[in-house]
Amino acid sequence: MIDLSAIRAVLFDMDGVLYRGKQMLAGVPELLAFLGERGIGYACITNNASMTPGQYEEKLGAMGIAMPARLVLTSALATSRHLRGAFPPGTRVLIVGMRGLREALLGDGYFVEDRASPELVVQGADFELTYATLKGAALAIRHGARFVATNPDRTFPSEEGLIPGAGATTAALVAATDVQPLVIGKPAPTMFLVAAEMLGVEPGQTLVIGDRLDTDIAGANNAGMPSAMVLTGVSQRADVGAGPGTPDLIVASLPDLLGAWRDAR
Repeated sequence: MIDLSAIRAVLFDMDGVLYRGKQMLAGVPELLAFLGERGIGYACITNNASMTPGQYEEKLGAMGIAMPARLVLTSALATSRHLRGAFPPGTRVLIVGMRGLREALLGDGYFVEDRASPELVVQGADFELTYATLKGAALAIRHGARFVATNPDRTFPSEEGLIPGAGATTAALVAATDVQPLVIGKPAPTMFLVAAEMLGVEPGQTLVIGDRLDTDIAGANNAGMPSAMVLTGVSQRADVGAGPGTPDLIVASLPDLLGAWRDAR
């Protein structure tokens, strides 16, 4: 069980926790207001690196969820923050990805795009991926560039169904190079720890609220963070114990979590 009274920050997954499709889920405004009243910080973390935090702010706002862009940490931003601690300004990068990743890495000039002789190959989801891009990345990795992947999600949910995600492109590059990347997004601990640092709290005081055992809950376990699984998304109570990730608390919905939190002493 979690000592909810000791929690100082919350990391929310979004799809399946705050909303489903284009519909806000029950209890979101009330829980955010409660956290504000208690002085508990929060942020959203997502493996989806195809959108910018500003785009997420607009998307959430359209559903009635007030979430400023500065509180949205995508795997692209987490990748950028992590790499800035490991590589100096001016490091040359080859990017396999979309607007969200490009802005996170190149927006302020810290990294320099260089397709000819990159020191880093940073790869995320790319819905307009070409063979030429894949070939260039594979050759750069074989020539010694460090290989970094924003997230391991093999599929991406679209209105048409599940389509290839960032992890599918990663698999192609691994097959072509025999090099395993550094993975930043869930369930690796890196993004969780970057988010906790951003909020100025220790991992043990940071509650992860998610709907997937294999990403949200497993990632919280890997980062040493307590976790609560809501049953409004992908994983269900019967799935616990059958795969990676063990939640500290299981609740049907955010209103149930809020009720338990109000009762915590």
